[in-house]
Amino acid sequence: MNAYEEYMRQMAQPMRDELTTAGFQELTTPEEVDQFMTTAEGPAIVVVNSVCGCAAGLARPSAKESLNNEKRPTHAVTVFAGQDREATNRMREYFEGYEPSSPSMALVENGKVLHFIPRDDIEDHEPEEILANLTQAYNQYC
Repeated sequence: MNAYEEYMRQMAQPMRDELTTAGFQELTTPEEVDQFMTTAEGPAIVVVNSVCGCAAGLARPSAKESLNNEKRPTHAVTVFAGQDREATNRMREYFEGYEPSSPSMALVENGKVLHFIPRDDIEDHEPEEILANLTQAYNQYC
């Protein structure tokens, strides 16, 4: 690993920790993504994490808060765009029909997307709007 990659990994660690300490499982390899997507039972929230400001101020806080909803997914997982590229690319293959964007969130079940929130529905939106988007999907599918 070169100095730049090491710097970025260290810089991103608190961004990873913000989700993992809230109960999200990190998927860091394509194999972990495949294992999860093909064997997990019940709905799952997938957060495509990012170093950008809208991930920090909007996506991660909304995703964490969404887990307090009465109805919520059985699983919460995350991949990190720009950090774990291969895992993120593999997860995006499951998001068939959706353009890659980060941050983004998907409610999935049995390897299929039930609901997708692209960056366009995160950036320039209020955290309450994003939370409402997530909880509506949870109330419908969970």
